[in-house]
Amino acid sequence: MNSLRHRHRSVIGLSVLAALITVAGCSSADDSASAAVPSPGAKVTGLCRGLDKMLPSKVDDQDRRDPEPASALTAGWGNPAIILRCGVVRPAKMNDPEADGVEVNGVGWLLQKEDDGSFRFTTTLRKAYVEVTIPKDRTGDGMAPLVDLAKSIKKAIPAGIAD
Repeated sequence: MNSLRHRHRSVIGLSVLAALITVAGCSSADDSASAAVPSPGAKVTGLCRGLDKMLPSKVDDQDRRDPEPASALTAGWGNPAIILRCGVVRPAKMNDPEADGVEVNGVGWLLQKEDDGSFRFTTTLRKAYVEVTIPKDRTGDGMAPLVDLAKSIKKAIPAGIAD
């Protein structure tokens, strides 16, 4: 009879352990976004570091939650995360005269719809290219993230042509 009780406890213990591992695995994957860190030259890196200090704590009513790896060249808000990367290379799509663009509060953006349903916006006519990716789950919010970011971008990244 003791051996039966011991076996029953072991089976329950393994089930609980498996459930905890599953929950822990799911929550850690959902909690943090990741973003490739750009590697611009020193001048653009300086502009991007200045932008990082001016970025709002909330974008589209979402709290700032920076992606991994941590960098002054990347920022994020919410979950799923709206991701900003500063100092990205000039998108080849900017050479396309039929590319879609939009201006939001004085900041020009190249608009690209991604295969996964997200939208990527990249600043135009600024001394550094700033990219903002809005996940498909947040695209119903329209241009709200760009509105929230425009003031900081205009202040930190001067108008002009990036090198």
